[in-house]
Amino acid sequence: MVDEDHAHSDEALLAAPDAASFERFYVRHVDGLLGYFARRTRDAELAADLTAETFAAALAGRRRFRPEAGTAGAWLYGIAMKKLADVQRRGYVERRAQRRLGMQRIELTHEDVARIERLGADETATLLVAALPSDQRQAIVAHVVDERGYGEIATELRTSEAVVRKRVSRGLRTVRARMGGRG
Repeated sequence: MVDEDHAHSDEALLAAPDAASFERFYVRHVDGLLGYFARRTRDAELAADLTAETFAAALAGRRRFRPEAGTAGAWLYGIAMKKLADVQRRGYVERRAQRRLGMQRIELTHEDVARIERLGADETATLLVAALPSDQRQAIVAHVVDERGYGEIATELRTSEAVVRKRVSRGLRTVRARMGGRG
């Protein structure tokens, strides 16, 4: 029997119009996203706020997701990186999306904080990126972490956008495969 939670791809869950499909997508990614934010902010409450805002933005904008542009997970983390950049740039979490969706601040228990801190301590992805060949690592950091465009990176590296895209794609595929995901 197929596990119901893994019967559909992330892309199919995101494209489905029903709330249950988005909930499955959320359940698949919430721990990873919490850990991502916890590692970067070192603040459990801020990590929880950013996670909630990221999923709220994903829910509100899921019709704009295009599978041909990349995976649903990459799309979600693209939203997450923008939320993190906003908070780092302004020094506070934007509340507009929460107000618009009628969301209230999440009150964390001590257990919640401990769980988020444990997730933040998992630096598997960071270590896997560090183990990539330097050209792939450099392209991933520039595009994914620093949120720079392929054209800008290509100009800096004196190569073509296609080469930069290929380096990012190969590097991310390697990281996913090493983490046990589909390559």
